[in-house]
Amino acid sequence: MRDDIRVVETKALNAWPALQQTAHDGWLLRQSKGYTKRSNSVQPLRTDPGADLRAMVGYCEDTYHRAGLPTIFKITPLCAPCGLDGRLDEYGYASVDRSQVLVRSLSETQDAPYPEGLSVDAGLTENWMSAASELLSLKPEQREAASAMLTDSPLRRAFFLLRSGDVPAAIGIGVVDDGYLGLFDIATSPAYRKRGLGERLVRQILRWGQSRGAHTSYLQVVDANLPAQRLYAKLGYEKLYDYWYRVRWP
Repeated sequence: MRDDIRVVETKALNAWPALQQTAHDGWLLRQSKGYTKRSNSVQPLRTDPGADLRAMVGYCEDTYHRAGLPTIFKITPLCAPCGLDGRLDEYGYASVDRSQVLVRSLSETQDAPYPEGLSVDAGLTENWMSAASELLSLKPEQREAASAMLTDSPLRRAFFLLRSGDVPAAIGIGVVDDGYLGLFDIATSPAYRKRGLGERLVRQILRWGQSRGAHTSYLQVVDANLPAQRLYAKLGYEKLYDYWYRVRWP
């Protein structure tokens, strides 16, 4: 299972880049002006035996504090060193946003009717970014960071926007990397929930990914988002592993 987790974690890092990224003694420090914890957190991938953990954490705190950001660690089954989560708890880091990584096979043909009002673009558009700003409640600096992050990528991506008339109803992003399809920023407007729009959107992303060679799909969902968990279970996703964040504010 650790090999499967390592593959998905690597694909997710590739699919969701950070504006700035530095390495420090086996840890990856990512910054993107506060837009998503994924791209503004420490990925503790490995440590050398005998490393001074308190000094390493202090280095991270100094780096993020200079940027005006909280220090955030992403805690996964691959964290190094072993026991890091407990040590961060001792240092006063709060545990937040417990989440799950879900996966499903795309071995079966994905067939779904094309919804009216759906647009799919290979690159970021102003229409998609405006809809995302509204549905994700992005602050101006977060929108700026998101636009920069999502503009260029060596991976195959598609931006999905489902409208009801002229109103943005649901959005999502699909990213394909060597047979793996990642789903990101899946969101439905509160005014259009419980109408099946999220399911229609995700089915189209799966269909798009499979047509571009994806054999496996993955996504992340927070534990508290029960409606999304029910939707993904209906679509055949199963939990691969849990993760959460440890956060300390300046």
